Amino acid sequence: MKKTFKHYKNRAVRYFSVLLVAGGWLAACTPAEQTTVDYTVYVDPFIGTGGHGHTFPGPVVPRGMVQPGPDTRLYDWDSCSGYYYNDSTINGFSHNRLSGTGCCDYGDVLLMPTVGEQRYEPTGSASQQMAYCSAFSHEKEVAVPGYYSVFLDRYQVQAELTSTTRAAIHRYTFPESTEAGFILDLDYSLQRQINRDMVIEILNDSTIQGHKRTIYWAFDQPIYFYMQFSKPFTTHTLVTDSAALDKGGELLPQMKALLRFDRTQADEQVLVKVGLSSVDAAGAKANVETEIPDWNFDKVRQAAHEAWNKELAAIDVKTTLNDHRTIFYTGMYHAMIAPTVFTDVDGRYFGMDHQVHQVEPGEEYYTIFSLWDTFRAVHPLLSIIHPELNEAFIRSLIKKSEEGGIFPKWDMASNYTGTMIGYHAVSLIADAYTKGYRNFDVQKAYKASLRAAEYDTTGIKCPDWMIPYVMPKARYYKNAIGYVPCDKDNEAVAKALEYAYDDWCIAVLAKELGDSANYQKYQNFAKGYQTYYDKQTGFMRGLDSQRKWREPFNPNASNHRNDDYCEGNAWQWSWFVPHDPEGLMELVGGREEFVRKLDELFTTDAKLEGEEVSADISGLIGQYAHGNEPSHHITHFYNYAGYPSKTQELVDKVLQTLYFNDPNGLSGNEDCGQMSSWYILNAMGFYQVCPGNPVYSIGRPLFDEVTIHLPNGKDFRIQAKNNSLKNKYVKSALLNGKALEKPFFTHQELVQGGTLVFEMTDQPAEWNSIK
Repeated sequence: MKKTFKHYKNRAVRYFSVLLVAGGWLAACTPAEQTTVDYTVYVDPFIGTGGHGHTFPGPVVPRGMVQPGPDTRLYDWDSCSGYYYNDSTINGFSHNRLSGTGCCDYGDVLLMPTVGEQRYEPTGSASQQMAYCSAFSHEKEVAVPGYYSVFLDRYQVQAELTSTTRAAIHRYTFPESTEAGFILDLDYSLQRQINRDMVIEILNDSTIQGHKRTIYWAFDQPIYFYMQFSKPFTTHTLVTDSAALDKGGELLPQMKALLRFDRTQADEQVLVKVGLSSVDAAGAKANVETEIPDWNFDKVRQAAHEAWNKELAAIDVKTTLNDHRTIFYTGMYHAMIAPTVFTDVDGRYFGMDHQVHQVEPGEEYYTIFSLWDTFRAVHPLLSIIHPELNEAFIRSLIKKSEEGGIFPKWDMASNYTGTMIGYHAVSLIADAYTKGYRNFDVQKAYKASLRAAEYDTTGIKCPDWMIPYVMPKARYYKNAIGYVPCDKDNEAVAKALEYAYDDWCIAVLAKELGDSANYQKYQNFAKGYQTYYDKQTGFMRGLDSQRKWREPFNPNASNHRNDDYCEGNAWQWSWFVPHDPEGLMELVGGREEFVRKLDELFTTDAKLEGEEVSADISGLIGQYAHGNEPSHHITHFYNYAGYPSKTQELVDKVLQTLYFNDPNGLSGNEDCGQMSSWYILNAMGFYQVCPGNPVYSIGRPLFDEVTIHLPNGKDFRIQAKNNSLKNKYVKSALLNGKALEKPFFTHQELVQGGTLVFEMTDQPAEWNSIK
């Protein structure tokens, strides 16, 4: 993607502006502190806010429960985070959202400063804009980790936001006016969700609390808030009637507070503190009063900055490729946003059974588990730099299985969503266990893994209509007859292939725990992928209950979420056997046929066919679709066949052509850090093809030197000698001075620390190639 001068100019303006706006903290540092690397300057939160990346520039902290930021739109796929770079108006600033997802929710407790008439009438069901929205320009917008600012043209107000884990603080600079105030819109939410039980309570002239419950992707999401203003408002009006979005349409409840000040002076600053809770208003109050006890905006912003710098400092990159460095550290930023904390400061939380629970002291409970995406690279990345987080996530998932009856596939605010396929909590557990990270109840985790793999609809805490999505009938067929008939359940091939992988993970655990019966059972299930391979066409293909192939068959065809595959086609899904590439190689006819078929995948026509082609099939190189997760391991399959130069060439192509330092810088949804985590690992020079098998496959190191600062105090250094954009091939590799015989190394070798040295060249090398 071509970068324009305007893009770079605006980015420079943003970084320069933030140093001025943030209260001069750099000038206050001591000389020693000034020499410390500030990794946050390499982060551009606008990457992925265009295209279909679905990221947002709001000022979050790592894994923050509160995620404040600007909302620019309500509807459509590109409203998933509430912000879209191409928009030119802002509806206000809500306090929670999702990062990079393909489904939408949240957008709660929206606040908008106003000057003049406070308009709030409905603007129509098709409108992306609220009546009180304001125009803005990117030239007057700043976003860096932990801080966001924008100038609202309509009201001539400068808005600034920063946050802690459970609370946000806003700072608004008003013009001189006798008509300044705020609109607090409680019925607002992304996609106009169904609102239940909305309440706003004016406690005094500077304090408001309230709550509501929404029904949308999360079928029952309570949200409580506690809001304090630094300047008392002199009048307020509660809007509690109903209104139709369109003339003659359904009446929908409204719940808004219109706040007014007698007067604001020129450049007068009004601060607002907001705490959220899923438990009650007392929890929201305690969250904000504990984490933001005073009105020091710059102190909160500095703490957020330090929290991000600590996260980003886990990996140090040396390179002359400035754009790639920005992509790398922005990727780390995006990878650390979710899962998110879901406990109040007192340890209470809203569980999967929709009851209030209490964690043990020092423990956290998390939500937003996009496991179908993140098991592939986010959690393997965390196993290197934050293994204790993976253990904490597993402890939360165990609690969720106990509270709700089964592991969630996609947990949204302690709600089963039934979204996506597989039961990938078992992947996290197997990967952590095999890497030696076992700070969780292993027996409970294993028992819950077995429960997830069996067809059992009893005891699951969700609406009856959702049961077939949380526990699809495909699991019954897998267990009862050994395969999933395509005429009995949707997305049968994709489900069956993911079940085979997840069952392999269970077999790994069973073997480690001495459960020989289940080890054999799940080892057999792990071979289930073989059932779907059609030797005549060379693809994984739907097989019906009469054991006949699905007709007609077209490997280029896609019918989004309504065919034998999931957000993909036969080209992409035929390679989903991460746990047994050698077996897949044998299945397709041996090494040479395996490589020929791989070559065809990357060189065939990229055309997609069908009436409703999945928009998720994006970032195409041939029929390889990097914009969606099922393809993410495929470039490394050449290593297993003895052609590492092909892996290096294709990894390089993805790194160079499908990631950009630009709002439209991602080839698909960010998906809670998965798209970026692929980049992070591969830019360092390796990737884990199969979580649960603690082995890394070597690709193409992008940077001259990378140092991973491991949690055990050791460093693992990766050096690429004779490195350049042209020199994308590995000529040789030395691990701690010893030549690597194969393009793989283990997690244990990594965490012991040391140095991995690559000699790079511009021609495919014979290193580890089949002669």
